[in-house]
Amino acid sequence: MKKGEVYSGIVERVEFPNKGVVHTEEGDIRVKGCLPGQRVQCVVKRKKGGKAEGMLQEVLEASPLESKEPACALFGECGGCTYQTLPYEEQLKLKEYQVKKLLDEVIKTPYIWEAALGSPESFGYRNKMEYSFGDEKKDGPMTLGLHKKGSFYDILTTDDCKIVEDDFNVIVTTVLELCSRLELSYYHKMTQKGLLRHLVIRRTKKQKEILVHLVTTSQYEEVKNGMDAFLIELQQSLLGLSLSGTITGILHSVNDGLADMVRSDETKILYGRDAIYEDVLGLSFKITTFSFFQTNSLGAEVLYGKAREYIGDTKDKVLFDLYSGTGTIAQLMAAVAKKVIGVEIVEEAVEAAKENASRNNLKNCEFIAGDVLKVLDAVEEKPDLILLDPPRDGINPKALDKIIDYGVERLVYISCKPTSLARDLVTLQERGYEVVKAGCVDMFPQTVHVESVILLHRKNI
Repeated sequence: MKKGEVYSGIVERVEFPNKGVVHTEEGDIRVKGCLPGQRVQCVVKRKKGGKAEGMLQEVLEASPLESKEPACALFGECGGCTYQTLPYEEQLKLKEYQVKKLLDEVIKTPYIWEAALGSPESFGYRNKMEYSFGDEKKDGPMTLGLHKKGSFYDILTTDDCKIVEDDFNVIVTTVLELCSRLELSYYHKMTQKGLLRHLVIRRTKKQKEILVHLVTTSQYEEVKNGMDAFLIELQQSLLGLSLSGTITGILHSVNDGLADMVRSDETKILYGRDAIYEDVLGLSFKITTFSFFQTNSLGAEVLYGKAREYIGDTKDKVLFDLYSGTGTIAQLMAAVAKKVIGVEIVEEAVEAAKENASRNNLKNCEFIAGDVLKVLDAVEEKPDLILLDPPRDGINPKALDKIIDYGVERLVYISCKPTSLARDLVTLQERGYEVVKAGCVDMFPQTVHVESVILLHRKNI
């Protein structure tokens, strides 16, 4: 088996992160993006330590598990969804298998595994999308949507996406038609020239409020009648739409940075306000363009409900919510706790958390902006319980040592990346904690992603 050689075989199983183990006469090849039971053709890209990694070329035969036609016409081309041909029950089983297999390799003591919890909605669930302007092929017409699978540059117009409410698709179509008619250019990453960069849409599930945010460069000279006239026409076009939700804010940001990410050098409110509001488990939360908020509002209620169940009795206890975002979990835990302290590095998220706590009339919440590693040294209170919801890369090892040093009785860890969780569990167990319960909550139906939630108790040492 050599690099560049082409093989075909059956996908025996799929392991995290969505890598199929393809069995061939020459040996096993790990190939991303396939399903158990499929017969696939792949090319070997690398071989190291006796293990071969390949790239999927073609699905020769469907899996026996595939019993659905994909809901989206761009399925297979778009890099968003992978599991649309699987019934939702099979998607849950596949995600549960991948997470549990990974955790079983590092958890040293018996524990209770709880079956995966599904999202209340398997389509139309996302409350936020970040779209890019570009083209599908070099020098082709302008597109607005998501990246083509495996491509850094090619953008597909995703105006019929099935994992969002149709309001998103109507807005995408309207904005693209307007910008194309005015012959505006998109920002080219290589030349660093062009006007249009991103379109961000957020829509709350319960309040049905919509926030539309256009991100451009400051290269206004190409706009024939001036940027102000274009932004007025954009506003009028959006407000004239017939939508199931209500547009409560339209924003324009300038971003002249080199990184391909949504950020702001300057933001102006064109219409309404710069935030929308969502209800989660009886509390109200303010969401701005740059706020971190779970992208599946109804799924968040399932996840946070499980976290609240795992953390147990908080009466008269001090709870630390580390990597707290906009303070959603902290506030849900605050009702019967003595005090909740949230720590988050994004200052805007902390300000939103403070405002949310005030809106919800919670007097026992404190939110601190800063790196967990540094903030913990300055906090005088000691926690009785700790809840962790770190970013994808997990917890800084030095910060994890400080967290363990508190010696709290119960610790709940929420993770969007099981490999980071598995790494941190090794340290937690070495330092005196044992896993009591574990499970996963599917916040991202049709995709490969899943949230994990773990309850750990401190051993009597």
